[in-house]
Amino acid sequence: MMFEFGASTMALALAGTLGGTAVAAPVQHAKPPAPTPPADPAVRTIRSLRVEGAQRIEPETVLSYTKLRAGIPYTAETLDQALKDLQASDLFADYSIAGVEDGNIVVRIRENPIINRIVVEGNKALKSDKITKEIRLAPRQIFTRSAVRQDVARIVELYRRQGRFAAMVDPKMVSLDQNRVDIVFEISEGPKSKVRQINILGNSVFSDAQLRGQMATKQARLSRMLSSATSYDQDRLSYDQQKLRQFYLTQGYADFRVTSAVAELAPDKKDFIITYVVEEGKRYTFGDVTVDSQIRDFDSSKLAATLPLKKGAWYNAKQVEDAVDSLSQTAGLFGYAFTEVNPEFQKDADTLTMGINLNIAEAKRTYVERVEINGNTQTKDKVVRREIRLAEGDAFNSFQVKRSEDRINSLGYFQDKTEIKQKPGSAPDRVILETNLEEKSSGELQLSAGYSSLENFIASATITQRNFRGMGQELRAGVSYSSYSKSVNLGFTEPYLFDTNIALGGDIFRRDYRSYSTTGDTDSTTYEQISTGFQIRAAVPLTEYWSATARYGLSYDQVTLDADTYYTNGACDPAVAGQYLCDAVGNRWTSSIGYSLVFDSTNSRTRPSKGSKFSVSQDFAGLGGDTRYLRSTANYSKYVDLGSRFILTAHAEGGYIRGLGQQVRLTDRFYLGDPQMRGFDIRGVGPRVTRTYYDTSTIPATISTGSSSNTQTALGGTAYYQARLEVELPLGSGARELGLRPTVYMDVGAVFGGRTPTLTDSCAAANATSIACVAATRQYTDSAGNLLYLDSAGASTTTNTGTPYSYSLGAYRETYTGNSASPRLSVGIGVNWASPFGPLRIDLAKALLKADGDDSKLITFNIGGQF
Repeated sequence: MMFEFGASTMALALAGTLGGTAVAAPVQHAKPPAPTPPADPAVRTIRSLRVEGAQRIEPETVLSYTKLRAGIPYTAETLDQALKDLQASDLFADYSIAGVEDGNIVVRIRENPIINRIVVEGNKALKSDKITKEIRLAPRQIFTRSAVRQDVARIVELYRRQGRFAAMVDPKMVSLDQNRVDIVFEISEGPKSKVRQINILGNSVFSDAQLRGQMATKQARLSRMLSSATSYDQDRLSYDQQKLRQFYLTQGYADFRVTSAVAELAPDKKDFIITYVVEEGKRYTFGDVTVDSQIRDFDSSKLAATLPLKKGAWYNAKQVEDAVDSLSQTAGLFGYAFTEVNPEFQKDADTLTMGINLNIAEAKRTYVERVEINGNTQTKDKVVRREIRLAEGDAFNSFQVKRSEDRINSLGYFQDKTEIKQKPGSAPDRVILETNLEEKSSGELQLSAGYSSLENFIASATITQRNFRGMGQELRAGVSYSSYSKSVNLGFTEPYLFDTNIALGGDIFRRDYRSYSTTGDTDSTTYEQISTGFQIRAAVPLTEYWSATARYGLSYDQVTLDADTYYTNGACDPAVAGQYLCDAVGNRWTSSIGYSLVFDSTNSRTRPSKGSKFSVSQDFAGLGGDTRYLRSTANYSKYVDLGSRFILTAHAEGGYIRGLGQQVRLTDRFYLGDPQMRGFDIRGVGPRVTRTYYDTSTIPATISTGSSSNTQTALGGTAYYQARLEVELPLGSGARELGLRPTVYMDVGAVFGGRTPTLTDSCAAANATSIACVAATRQYTDSAGNLLYLDSAGASTTTNTGTPYSYSLGAYRETYTGNSASPRLSVGIGVNWASPFGPLRIDLAKALLKADGDDSKLITFNIGGQF
């Protein structure tokens, strides 16, 4: 408990205690001397001074906070000020002064306790570690009320920065023994403060809705429940004022201004109401647009003619900024690194015109003095330097600087949007290129599990180091498993062999793939292909954008069919499997050599938004081995930034494979379908054999109705083409924070070519002669080809004691469909989501054009998890 003397109380008390009684003076016959003024009865002298109750603090330290000293006079006001000084020190839980009557002053204190621990309770929206960073109090410190109040203010401010203006913090002190306390901050977070309404006053040209659309802050509505833009942010308020001004300046309103912006908190402290008052002003057009260049190499009139600013058009501040950037970049292409382009405005309020004079200041041609690389702790300097297109002594070129930034970002070793800054060198004609890097993890250990509508259960494990030893080398190993495929692979790539501009890499692999046929909605395995082999490759750059790759591969393929299902008497039975599958069975070596020519001008290898890619490849199989063919393919992709975060992707590809002295194997052909063409099932486009069964109870036999009994087997083609137009749609900040990237797209393509396979029609002859068509039967044999029989117990035996063990194959007709170059077309919408369970892709696509036999699919999804 604090104890203070009030000034009036002290004065009265001291007056009553220290006052004396007047004594009469004796009568004197002489003239009495002048009377001496009586002493102030309220002033006394401190005879002694001591401190009681001090434990950790020295008595001298306690007295140092006051002006009390032994031997000095004191009054009620002096003692009252001493108490105030002790209070101001914030070191004591209680304090008082005794001995006032006789001058033997005793300062009695009770020290503030020591903090034992600090506890945060009630927080859910913010983690405790974020809150404790704001708390300055710490265990083993002296407790002070002012420090607690300051920490409370910091915590409240932290919640305000998170948009929770209703948050309250109640500090509590729990007393312990030995003068210790626990400090507990009980937090009531309250709801996140939203922006309930945005009012705009003074606008007449543009509606409130148009202006709100320019702001980063959005009104809280049900449709924006996932968006963080509806939360109130004071910094965003200033930003929105700038956005409004920028919008009006792009529409010609050069006098626009925001006269006031007020954010009012509702009485319930849940929502804010923001009100802007604006003055739009008059609309201006461009006047005369000129360029005044102080650089001799530049022709001012020619430069002015290339600018998009035209006299008479509505004034647009963004176009002026773009013109300044364009002139700066033009100067940079000619080696002028520090060119200043200053726009001079001549505003005429009478004619409502805005004249622009772009003044290009005199500059010297600049050369690179040195290239500095900072921030790379693991990556070697040479790995970064070889991506920089300028070296010491080269003439400065802004285009090469931008290209260097794109190449460094494409490495994937550093945080996105690495920039190369230009600093003045030791002379006016020298520039220093400073590259500040922030490394990110380049090693990945990924374990994935999920479900795909294509392959059902999926599991994979991959370990990749994309910057092995900090040398830019890539080392990878992985295994995967699904219902239709299994694989194991190991690869290594050295991008700069012996520090020369030659990349060398190789892969060792084993892949197990099961193809399937479809009967109704049921998939069943047809052939199984096991490929084991390796490939080595080398790549060299030809120019800045062109590169060439050569490769050699050797693989051993084992193609098998299930003997119990498709074999009769130890051999593949065409009546069951089809001649086309029987022809695919066997073990073959493939020895191939190939090359690729690649053009790549994209700004990123991972998620490009600008630039294009083009490649043409050929592979020749026949350097030994059992397989001979020539495969040719070409790919082209174009990426366009449409603005406002719309990204357009245009992609086209095609290929042709030709057998050299032999037919192209089933396993070497082209296939098309999901995921290449959404709206169709996997291998759902192109040539296929459809087996349709007869109803033999009639004469002639009739084809069974309904597709549930039809069996389809995709055979692939020797040629294909495929194209795609896709636009990535922008979303609000809240959806972007969740990792959502929706797209709309159109896919077109076809697979065709190849020889028509041998087909079977079980009832063709019977129907032609109008006799009954009898369903064919198959008799089971053992591995030695001996006919199996059923004994009396129903078990199979090789002893002829019962009926032959057989079953009906059914009468069927095979048709060959889908071998057409006519385009298949689908349109749809999809979304990629970087979910907590791993990447998720959902596509909803509708096949608008398809050929007979094509297998369409409306919805496709893939999901995997990382742990």
